[in-house]
Amino acid sequence: MFDKLEEVRARYQDLNAQLADPELTSDPDRYQKLAKEHAHLEDLVEAYEEYKEVEAQIEENELLKQDDDDEIREMARDELEELEQRHQELQERIKQLLIPKDPLDEKNILLEIRAGTGGDEAALFAADLFRMYNRYAENHGWDIDIVDTNITDQGGYKEIIALIEGDEVYSHLKYEAGVHRVQRVPETETKGRIHTSAVTVAVLPEAEDVEVDINPSDLNIDTYRSGGPGGQHANMTDSAVRITHAPSGVVVSCQDEASQHKNKAKAMRVLKARLLEKEREEQRKSRREDRREQVGTGDRSERIRTYNFPQTRITDHRIDFTTHQMEKILDGDVDRLIEPLQTHFQAEKLKDLDL
Repeated sequence: MFDKLEEVRARYQDLNAQLADPELTSDPDRYQKLAKEHAHLEDLVEAYEEYKEVEAQIEENELLKQDDDDEIREMARDELEELEQRHQELQERIKQLLIPKDPLDEKNILLEIRAGTGGDEAALFAADLFRMYNRYAENHGWDIDIVDTNITDQGGYKEIIALIEGDEVYSHLKYEAGVHRVQRVPETETKGRIHTSAVTVAVLPEAEDVEVDINPSDLNIDTYRSGGPGGQHANMTDSAVRITHAPSGVVVSCQDEASQHKNKAKAMRVLKARLLEKEREEQRKSRREDRREQVGTGDRSERIRTYNFPQTRITDHRIDFTTHQMEKILDGDVDRLIEPLQTHFQAEKLKDLDL
């Protein structure tokens, strides 16, 4: 671990020298790349340098424990307790900072929620989940922009797709992908029987142009009149857009905006995200992965969580975590579920690093 840290410190010092070069300002792209790497290493280097300082102070106090002066020996013992505790804290922090950062963590996401088994009840729960993620996004200061919806007569969602933009959205929500199962008594159930329904959630990192190469000739773009409540709100123009990517067969549509131009721009963002995810899925299938790598990868067929309403209990099956704070979580406090997942997967990555 310390050999690695010395390499990191040397690279950090090299970056300091390069960033101080006045000629670098003439190359903004290179400057931005180096500055980003510098910022990424800064916390680790600072923690390592403090670790070495604390280590030197511990050695000094160990010597002072042998001093002839009783007062000095007592003071050295007291300081040693604090220093050893800080030493341990810094060691753990350094290990955390050494975990390779997921390059997708900083990305915005495409959130797709679809009702599965359970009919209208599944659609209503899809609406509950979207409200939960919408509140969570608001709590973090993220922007959420609905792309497409398919609303049932009861006010549920057969499907809802939204773009969420903000600081490290993917890093927070990447573990939400999979099957969310709900157990509750539907409002239409007269005998009080508990029904089980399911909703699938997909979390796709937004793709940049350099990551997905789309040939315009491969696209079939159709326009149509968007649906709505009718009456004075009915859309009288063909503003909705459907884009088909011929090579992959991926089809996306957007009708949320009144402007055809805006709907097309949104649909293209969705298409790029889905094509990037399709490529990532093919890469995952092409290599052998152990169970630890497969857990939480975003497989939509994986049952990840159960929401039991009669017992106000939520269970995450991947880490066998249970909480009864259902009301707070459904009101947007999703960190109560996400933080234990992050801690678990960080611990698994630390095992792989063998530090």
